[in-house]
Amino acid sequence: MRIITFGTFDVFHVGHVNILERAKLHGSHLIVGVSSDALNFSKKNRYPIYNEKDRLHIIRSLRDVDEVFIEESLELKADYIKYFNADILIMGDDWQGKFDHLKGLCDVIYLPRTPSVSTTEIIEVVKSSII
Repeated sequence: MRIITFGTFDVFHVGHVNILERAKLHGSHLIVGVSSDALNFSKKNRYPIYNEKDRLHIIRSLRDVDEVFIEESLELKADYIKYFNADILIMGDDWQGKFDHLKGLCDVIYLPRTPSVSTTEIIEVVKSSII
């Protein structure tokens, strides 16, 4: 089974590790789309702390990850699923229901996020400790 998932993976933390490890349990081949810097800006109105090249390198280095690519647009999820011949799309449950329309292409599974871990919160804590 080929699994595909997506994320920004900025300020890499244990929550990222957890979702990727749990995603890999659903199949034998894990494909990860890493949001481009421009896509992240369009979603969050800020650029990532780490640029897309560095974030790709981090994700590519993980033992559970078999393939990595840059995700350019949220609207291209169906195209990515088809291109990589994915059997299952796995997303964090903060996206619950948002990709159900893709169930005709593959199974869609939403995994619970790791409690009390958020890139945005980590960034805010660091910013407030600097000021």
